[in-house]
Amino acid sequence: MGKLIKENDEKGRLHIDTPLLGESLVSKSLLKKTEADEYFRMQPEVNVLKIGGQSIMDRGAKALFPILEELVKAKEKHKILLMCGGGTRARHVYNIGIDLGMPTGVLSKLGDKVSAQNAEMLSVLLAKHGGAMIGHGDHLEQLHMYCQQGYLPITTGIPPYGFFEHPAEVGSIPPHRTDSGACLLAENIGAKSLIYLKDEKGMYENDPKKGNRDTLKFIDKIHVDELIEMDLEDLIVERPVLTFLKNAKTLKSFQIIDVLRHPEHVHAALEGEHVGTIIYKD
Repeated sequence: MGKLIKENDEKGRLHIDTPLLGESLVSKSLLKKTEADEYFRMQPEVNVLKIGGQSIMDRGAKALFPILEELVKAKEKHKILLMCGGGTRARHVYNIGIDLGMPTGVLSKLGDKVSAQNAEMLSVLLAKHGGAMIGHGDHLEQLHMYCQQGYLPITTGIPPYGFFEHPAEVGSIPPHRTDSGACLLAENIGAKSLIYLKDEKGMYENDPKKGNRDTLKFIDKIHVDELIEMDLEDLIVERPVLTFLKNAKTLKSFQIIDVLRHPEHVHAALEGEHVGTIIYKD
């Protein structure tokens, strides 16, 4: 630990003598020294599940209720944090904002509100089973308490960048949306697993909804570096998620599963079984 030091003159400033004193924090050699052999995991028993907005929520009761039934069963055995996508309404507000010339940061704030609406609806539907909507702030330190007491915490998937959202490499749609938010949170709380609940069995070489899925190659399991190198035209998850996984300190993989046709796959995925597409780093 650093010790307190004082400049020589009588009114000298006080400093904390640490290896970072006077460093710019951008030096490559310095940054390498900050790597830890093992990183602290705040919530190592929590599974982060991100439910699709367009793929699941927007399909209504027929699609959603069977999945919620399985989640209610699963929470009796597994600690779960449920995060929500934005879906069709987010796409609609993005379209209006783009037409009005809104910058990326404003679009991010608009999309956040739609994801929060879906989280609110899920918390109402699951209220009698312990569903509780929580925010991005102090409540996250209380995840263990929520899970221990039988709650199913639910939150918006959008990371709280808002006006501070990164500029998009191409176009103006916010690059960090709900898939990114789920990945970032899972990494930073040291979650047990990250599972994306979708309407496809996993990842294909292109969007199966835009072509003949029978002729498309299905990707069962793939290293994140290989997937990045493939530079596919379309992906079932947001592209920044791949970079996040590549750079992750605690998260080693995530899985994409089809809960629209197979709600029961939630249990298998939570048990660590391979029932969709697994993207891994080690």
